[in-house]
Amino acid sequence: MARRRRERYPLYKEVEIIDLAIEGKAVGKVKNNNPEQGDLTIFVSKTVPGDVVDVQINKKKKNYKEGYPVKFHKYSDKRIDAPCQHFGLCGGCTRQQLSYEEQLKYKQKQVEETLIRISKVELPEIQPILPAPEIFYYRNKLEFSFTHSRWLTNDEINTDTDINDYKGLGFHIPGRYDKILDIKECLLQKDPSDAIRLFVKYYAVSNNYEFFNLYKKIGFLRNLIIRTSSTGEIMIIISFFENDNEKITNLLNAVAEKFPKITSVNYVINNKLNDSITDLQVINYKGKDHILEQMDDIKFIVGPKSFYQTNSAQAKKLYQTATEFADFKGDEIVYDLYTGTGTIANFTASRVKKVIGIEYVKEAVDDAIKNSALNNITNTLFYAGDMKDILTDDFILQNGKPDVIILDPPRAGIHKSVIKNILHSLPEKIIYISCNVATQARDIQLLDSAYKVEKIKPVDMFPHTHHIENIILLKKR
Repeated sequence: MARRRRERYPLYKEVEIIDLAIEGKAVGKVKNNNPEQGDLTIFVSKTVPGDVVDVQINKKKKNYKEGYPVKFHKYSDKRIDAPCQHFGLCGGCTRQQLSYEEQLKYKQKQVEETLIRISKVELPEIQPILPAPEIFYYRNKLEFSFTHSRWLTNDEINTDTDINDYKGLGFHIPGRYDKILDIKECLLQKDPSDAIRLFVKYYAVSNNYEFFNLYKKIGFLRNLIIRTSSTGEIMIIISFFENDNEKITNLLNAVAEKFPKITSVNYVINNKLNDSITDLQVINYKGKDHILEQMDDIKFIVGPKSFYQTNSAQAKKLYQTATEFADFKGDEIVYDLYTGTGTIANFTASRVKKVIGIEYVKEAVDDAIKNSALNNITNTLFYAGDMKDILTDDFILQNGKPDVIILDPPRAGIHKSVIKNILHSLPEKIIYISCNVATQARDIQLLDSAYKVEKIKPVDMFPHTHHIENIILLKKR
């Protein structure tokens, strides 16, 4: 039987890039062979609006194509030099070649167009996006992966010099879950993040520790998580694929001795098919089993599995904006749905009568309760379980009818049954915080029968990326 011939994808010449897409790539338009079908949309990596490029297509869909630039005929006036040496290979900061002012313009535009296109409800004028106070070194958490066979750059491939070190510790190549780029520096997390990562790799290579082989599912070292806090505390979690007590002890002791400022040293044995540690036991090896974050005068316990907004400084502004939208009078019963570790609940507790937090992950609820106790907050209650099962008539009867509901769901948005329960409880106001404007737009359309959108404000939590948070105030009609 003859082998099926691989499809040859076309090359489009001198394509003008006209916009940025939601998921980080840029947008070009070319004339379709069939004029009745209109212009063909092409999503192009590593370009910005104003570039004119030849595009090699590498993926075809029904209504669009994807590709990458093979030749630049004109560079956009909007371009700047990306400061990171890994830009273009690492998928973390896809918009570093745009000035921050330009990045904000496109994020504002992205929110406006997405809400109009999907929600199809009456919208007020969208407030200007809230810029981040820091555009570098703003993340409090980074996760790196070990690999026995790192991604080689074109310069390395084309050189005559022998490559002796194939081990890597870094980030995934975009679209390639199996390929890791070895990171020399990262401009997203403050010191000593780089130094810790580089030392861990140096020690592991020097002592012939095996790095993880994703295909064969063998190796010793799997992942490294570094968490920092605004209080100056540092946590590391190293994920090992094999439980070799001597090697684990030697590595953790070496890291702790080299970096005495690390306040929490932890490890986990993960021999599953995926990297997630949420369902695994994390072992505290040295120091505290948590670090402390602080927002205004409120402290938060952050454990190895805890969710805490990745941009600490901007998280404070996000929650301040949410409370301004709520315009609390002091006598409200507030339901904080998808409360996580109770960050919003505890932040708003002093402004209201009572806060009821609901969260699926039990460990997060345990942290939320600890956070209230840590700050002597007595007007919060937290419940663990599936939102659609907990938020019932009996639950509302027990805890009181909500005056305000605050929502900060995962990217998938709100389950339809939860929306049904919200509409049944009919709070006066809903504050909807979302990291996915598309699902947020879908959800406010479902709420439109009883609620009108009063205010909208985008918040940039992640400079140099396409990610955006958006806050919407809905009031009962």
